[in-house]
Amino acid sequence: MINELRKLLPGIDFSPGERFSWSPTQRQITYTPNQVTDNGGQWALLHETGHALLGHTSYTTDLELLRMEVAAWEKAKDLACRLSLNINEEHIQQCLDSYRDWLHKRSTCPSCYTSAIQKDTSNTYRCFNCHTSWAVSPSRFCRAYRILKPDKESTLL
Repeated sequence: MINELRKLLPGIDFSPGERFSWSPTQRQITYTPNQVTDNGGQWALLHETGHALLGHTSYTTDLELLRMEVAAWEKAKDLACRLSLNINEEHIQQCLDSYRDWLHKRSTCPSCYTSAIQKDTSNTYRCFNCHTSWAVSPSRFCRAYRILKPDKESTLL
């Protein structure tokens, strides 16, 4: 699959690494070699390739990040069709749920527990109910992940 993607994207470097990721500055997709042969690994590789094809470089708000993730999965599904593959929709939704959970936690007012909105491109939220303001981490990696366990409900970690 990596060789086929290299043909489709000659300007992108595909390199083995510790996790799947897209680096716009290096124009590089990193993949985990021991996972790229199973479905989940192939889907992750297609997702990161989706980010590359869409030219995703950065985001300014939490909601924009979620929109980029949705768009990358849509592009991944298109790529999968071109490669005669199918991405499990439940897998996509589980991945997106981890971002939705992350966004919900960040946007919940610590005073009255109302969902709030990000003030601007900063990492600050303001509650429109009680007017509390709070700052959140700028890292998108500080988020809850859903782990799908076979024959069980998903678990937040």
